[in-house]
Amino acid sequence: MRRWHGLDEVPADWGRSVVTIGVFDGVHRGHQRIVGAAAEEARRRGLRSVAITFDPHPDEVVRPGTHPPLLSTARRRIELLEGLGTDAVVVVPFTLELSRVPPDEFVRSVLVERLHAAHVIVGEDFRFGHRAKGDVPLLQELGEKYDFTAEGVPLVANGGTISSTCIRERLDEGRVEDAAHALGRPHRVEGVVVRGHQRGRALGFPTANLETLPHTAIPADGVYAGWLVCDSDRYPASRWPSAISIGTNPTFEGPGERTVEAYALGRDDLDLYGEHVGVDFQARIRDTLKFDSIEALIEEMHRDVARAGELTSG
Repeated sequence: MRRWHGLDEVPADWGRSVVTIGVFDGVHRGHQRIVGAAAEEARRRGLRSVAITFDPHPDEVVRPGTHPPLLSTARRRIELLEGLGTDAVVVVPFTLELSRVPPDEFVRSVLVERLHAAHVIVGEDFRFGHRAKGDVPLLQELGEKYDFTAEGVPLVANGGTISSTCIRERLDEGRVEDAAHALGRPHRVEGVVVRGHQRGRALGFPTANLETLPHTAIPADGVYAGWLVCDSDRYPASRWPSAISIGTNPTFEGPGERTVEAYALGRDDLDLYGEHVGVDFQARIRDTLKFDSIEALIEEMHRDVARAGELTSG
C-alpha cells in the first residue's frame, strides 16, 4: 500500500491504473462501494487502483467559512481507504489555484499524465474543474479523448442513498446509532488529551478531555456509550469501553466550555495526557442535564457507567 502526499510523489514509472476520486469524508458505505468497485476492477484488469482525496475540504478553499464539520481526519481517511483494498492513496492539497483549473486540464494533468488512468470510477454526482463545470458525462467524453473509460456509481447501500451531509445531520441530532449504520462503523472523534478542570477525577470518574481538531463533527450534547481508543508507544492498539460526555457541564457554576470527555470504565490508572486518542460512539444514553446537587450528579454518573457497560458488552 502506497501513500502519496501530492501528485509530485507519484513515481514517474507508475503504470496504468484504475482511479477513483472524491473528498470521501467519513469513507461511508457509499464511498466504500465506489472504492471497492475500483479495487475490484483493477484486479480484473491486472492493474493497480488509486484513490484520490483532497485536503483541506474544497468548500473551505472555494467558499471560506463554509467548511462542513468533518466526519474524519485526513489521517483517518487514508487508513480507511487503505482498508478497502486500494493499492495507493494520493492526498492532493486543495488550493485556490487547483479550484480554477478547467475540467479538461484537470483530467489531463491529474488522471492522464500522473496516474495513467485506464478506467475511472466516481460517484454519480461527482463534479470537478473550475466552478464544478465537469460532471460524469464530461468525464466520459474526455475519457474518449485521452484513452480511458469512466463510470458514475450511485452512493447507495442496502437500497438507500448515503451522503456525508445526512450523516452530519444525524450526529447533530445525537443519533449516533443511525450515523454508525451509514458509516459502517461507529463515528469517531479524535483529539489530544489535555488537562481540564479535573472534575471527573474528583467525582471518582477520571476522564480523558479531548482537544478536538477544528471543524470536527461532534455529536449533540449528551452522554453516550462507546470506546476510547489509543495506539501509542505507551498504549499500543488499546480500546476501552467508555462513558462519553459532550457538553458544558451545566451543574457547575460559571460559563461552561463545550468539551468531549471519555471515562474508560473501571480504569483509574491511565495516564493519557498528551496522547492522540479517538472516541468511538456506540449509542446515546441520555441528554445533558443540570442537577440540583453534586450528589445527584454522582448518582446519575454511576447509572451512566452501568448503562455504558451494558451497551458495549455485546
